[in-house]
Amino acid sequence: MARSNDQQVLSLLGLARRARQLVSGEAIVLKNIQTNQAKFVFLAKDAGSATGKKFTDKCRTYHVPCSRRFTKDQLSQATGQSRTVIGVVQPGFARKFEELLRME
Repeated sequence: MARSNDQQVLSLLGLARRARQLVSGEAIVLKNIQTNQAKFVFLAKDAGSATGKKFTDKCRTYHVPCSRRFTKDQLSQATGQSRTVIGVVQPGFARKFEELLRME
């Protein structure tokens, strides 16, 4: 069951990208977290340790849910961009990601 949920999340990530509801790139996502515009963050589980710590700490401080379930390759393939960190700015998409990631 978790596999199909992962696939749904990645498909939805591609849809959110086409709807222009994602921000990507470390500096931009960090700024969006700090200004409370990012509602959900995807951080690649194979991100460097400094990057991982920086984003998990910022997400915790600003109360932004963060998922480390996917690899850089999976996130890049889903969005069509080579990225380590992706921020979701639309609350509806963020809620759906949380819902899908909670189901296992």
